[in-house]
Amino acid sequence: MKMIPATFRLALILGGARSGKSSYALGLAESFPLPRLFVATCEPRDEEMRFRIDKHQQERGPEWETREVCLDLADFLGNPPEGYGVILVDCLTMWLSNLMLKEEAGPAGIPGECARLTATLAGVRTPTILVSNEVGLGIVPDNPLAREFRDQAGWLHQKVAQVADLVVLVTAGLPLVIKGVSSEQ
Repeated sequence: MKMIPATFRLALILGGARSGKSSYALGLAESFPLPRLFVATCEPRDEEMRFRIDKHQQERGPEWETREVCLDLADFLGNPPEGYGVILVDCLTMWLSNLMLKEEAGPAGIPGECARLTATLAGVRTPTILVSNEVGLGIVPDNPLAREFRDQAGWLHQKVAQVADLVVLVTAGLPLVIKGVSSEQ
């Protein structure tokens, strides 16, 4: 898979489940100097998810330091640990899901958190790559929570794409540059 040259400050990598978006993001991050920071947003809610998390950490290898940031992503990225060549966040839709599943969080609070994250991302100094699931290409979900999640994810992606230097959609393992550096370079 052809990688985009590392000439961005903020990249958004979108794709469906098993589209190759995370692999693409990892390959893109490898063009930056060590050390590299992986920010995991997934809360391991069951054994299968814990197994997936462990497997992904092993696949990344020792060149990556991992931090788990399940809710306070804006705070973390607004004041990240120093000295990293790149920060990779995987993924925004898991972060959004965590917010929506918080007992005290309602839909009214989600737009505020997304706006806070977007404002933080507009000022990042360390090159940052964000991975997220494109969930708006399928059928309309059959329940209110799923529809709210789909809508919130779509609005979040629009806001992040506005401040990103590079936006790539990955499907079937193939990247399509939507914004930023031409894939012909």
